[in-house]
Parts: sequence; structure tokens; C-alpha cells
Amino acid sequence: MFKEYVSVRDIVGPLIFIEGVRGATYGELVEVSFPDGRQSLGSVLEINRDFALLQVFKGTQGINKTQTRVRFLGKSLELPVSPDVLGRVFDGLGRPIDNGPDIIPDKWLDINGLPINPYARDYPTDFIQTGISAIDGMNPLVRGQKLPIFSGAGLPHSQLAAQIARQATVRGRGESFAVVFAAMGITFEEASFFIEDFSQTGALERAVLFVNLADDPPIERVATPRVALTAAEYLAFELGLHVLVILTDMTYYCEALREISAARREVPGRRGYPGYLYTDLATIYERAGRIKGRHGSITQIPILTMPEDDKTHPIPDLTGYITEGQIILSRDLHRAGIYPPIDVMPSLSRLKEKGIGEGKTREDHSGLSNQLFAAYARGREARELLLILGEAALTKVDKLYVEFANQFEQKFVAQGERENRTIEETLDLGWELLRILPREELKRVSPQQIQFYLDGKGKK
Repeated sequence: MFKEYVSVRDIVGPLIFIEGVRGATYGELVEVSFPDGRQSLGSVLEINRDFALLQVFKGTQGINKTQTRVRFLGKSLELPVSPDVLGRVFDGLGRPIDNGPDIIPDKWLDINGLPINPYARDYPTDFIQTGISAIDGMNPLVRGQKLPIFSGAGLPHSQLAAQIARQATVRGRGESFAVVFAAMGITFEEASFFIEDFSQTGALERAVLFVNLADDPPIERVATPRVALTAAEYLAFELGLHVLVILTDMTYYCEALREISAARREVPGRRGYPGYLYTDLATIYERAGRIKGRHGSITQIPILTMPEDDKTHPIPDLTGYITEGQIILSRDLHRAGIYPPIDVMPSLSRLKEKGIGEGKTREDHSGLSNQLFAAYARGREARELLLILGEAALTKVDKLYVEFANQFEQKFVAQGERENRTIEETLDLGWELLRILPREELKRVSPQQIQFYLDGKGKK
């Protein structure tokens, strides 16, 4: 039987302190009845003897201490799931906002999920094609991986996220693929962009969208990625789909966490963020992966905007410790009109070598990627010398490397928002760019590969 209380002691922001509570549990769902008849859900944040600290999803405006009723529901926040969630748009708590019917659930799942036993985890080894050369060719995404995108204010991470969601696919026969897209703290304009883009391109048919707007309560923003991952776990481990989860923007999620922590009067950590930020982020990122004996998988691309483009800020810093690499967007490339402005130099995919090669992409992928990286690095160094010392300071070979760096950015990194390149097209483009350099400079690809791909014998 549900327990109901009218013993509110204090109200601070979205938090309610209530006394005389018996038998409540951490994370338990509550129903708050406002004096004007409105109702809102909330959850238990803390239990101390007979005191409980509650967090109200819709805020506490209109609440008072004498007429507010709190009903403890004896369960945590749950998401109704069924195969019908595909093609639907929900708010941050999993309620339909697309004018469609409510989901008739096969089951209700706790949004906090269950941690994957490390022994049961399967190693990520399969390539996911995003259609974007700077990712597929240089820092490939592997099924079951966590590969964040580090962006900055004003950079086109929203367009990049939408493009990845449209184009991402698992190579192979009969592989069922789905996208779970969770947007947190975005404006109404951005929400409309994502929904219209998914609908017009047909990507919505294999996707599930969760949209949390900037004016929604912070507690809902904290719940949104967990709601999205719960849907992903159902699609992956119960329906056997390969699921790509895109979370944007994790910076807004962390700021909501900081706001709630401040309301709870917790001792702040770095830059005011709670000391448990690392642990909290890990509970989200570690829900990606593969499980032995299960066909499905969850791959994560969290997107975050670095405050002041600072990679040492707590959010990107801690994210980098938990995830397996990062894709970094460059403001300089963006100013130069290059889309997507992916800076391949500081970007990294730690599982790169596990997902490429013969039978997965192509046998020349690893060597070609290393050669392109080395040549681009030397070309950027030569370009800096050119700016400082002038053209006379460069050798003939240095000038070729400058030309290579320019062409690499203009032809390999740059591509259209609707341009979907196969991995074969990406690799062939890489070999074409290597024609700029003398053969003796190509030391990271084998002579057999040079003969096959540069001398035209690899062309059909």
C-alpha cells in the first residue's frame, strides 16, 4: 500500500525535505500533489533516519509546507518498452511528444539499469561505418565502444551528430541496426532541427528520440540519458539490435548535476562540480558494450562542448578517462570553412586496430591510416615554418608536404553534410592524396600495397 505524507519541512529549489518518513528507499519514485491540484513525479535523493530529501521533476513552484502531499510509490522511475518505441519521439522522461499513442509496454524497466558484469563483457572488434572519412579512415568507431566528440560553443556538433545518426551502419549481412538519440538542455530550435532532419531523411524509422529542452527542470535532464540507455538496452539485449546511442550535450547534463548538488549544499569539487562527477559519468558511459552470448550491442557517442575550448575542464577530462578515445572538433578548421571540422591530430580511437583490417574494412586500412597521419603531421609542421620563415626556408619535399596537408583538409576531412562515403571510397581517397608525395616518403605502407593501390592494379 502506498504511503502518503503531508509533513514537508523545507523547500529549496527543486528539492523538498520531508520528515516522519518510514520505509523509503534511495531512488524511489514519489508523486507530489500541489495545493492547486497539479501533480508531479519526483525521486528520493537521500534518506537520513526519518528525513527524506526529494527531487521534484517539474520544479517546486506553487508548493507550500502545509498543503503539499507526497505519496511514495514503492518503485524507482521506470520506462515502458516494446518494439513500438522505434520511430517515436519522447520527452526526457520517456513520455511521447509526437502526438502518437502511448506505448503499450511489453515490460517496465528501471532507468538506472543493471551494471554489466566485466566477466560477461565481450571485446569490441567490429567496425561501424559512419560515412565520415575523418572518423572511418583515421579514428574508426568500433561496435561496443564509447567514443566521445569534444566540441566547443558555435561548432557544428549538432549537424555532425545528426549526420552520424543518419548514416551509421553495421557492415555485414542481415545486421539489424538502430539509433537512440538523446538531446539534453537544447533549445526548441535545435529540437525542431533534429526531429525534422530525422523525419525528412527517413532515419526516424530506425531511431528513438528523447528530447529534453533547456527550460525543462534539471532533474529531468539528469534522468534523460538513463532513460535513453534503458531503451537502448532493451533494443540491444532483448531484441538483438546493434544500437548506436548519441548523447548530446553532456555538458548540460553535468551543469544540471552541479545545480542539484549546490541545492543539496554538498561540498563542491573542481570548478563547483560535485566530487562524484567521475562516478556519475561512469554510470552512464559504462552502459555501453557487448555481452557474451548476446547478439546485440550498444555503442556510445557522447557529445560535449568544452567550456572555453578547454580540454582540461573537468567534463572532458573525466570523460577522457572513462571512454576509449575522443574525436575533437577544431575551431581553426571551422573558420576555414571545413565541415566537419575534425582535427585528426589530437583525436584518438583506442580500439582502432581491433575494428579494421582484412574481413572488417580492408587489409591496407591500418598502414594507410598511419601513413596519412604521419604525412599530415609533417605537413602541418612545414606549414607553420612557411608562415614564420617564408617559402625560401622550405625544401622541395617540405613544399610537397604543405600541399599534402592542404589537400588532406580540403578533400579528405571536408565533405558535405549529406555526403555518405563508404570505407572503400575513404581509403581510395587516402591513396589518391598520397600520390602528392615521393614514393620514398611512404614508409608506413608496404611496397606491395603501394604497387597495388598507387600503380593502378587495385583499380577495377
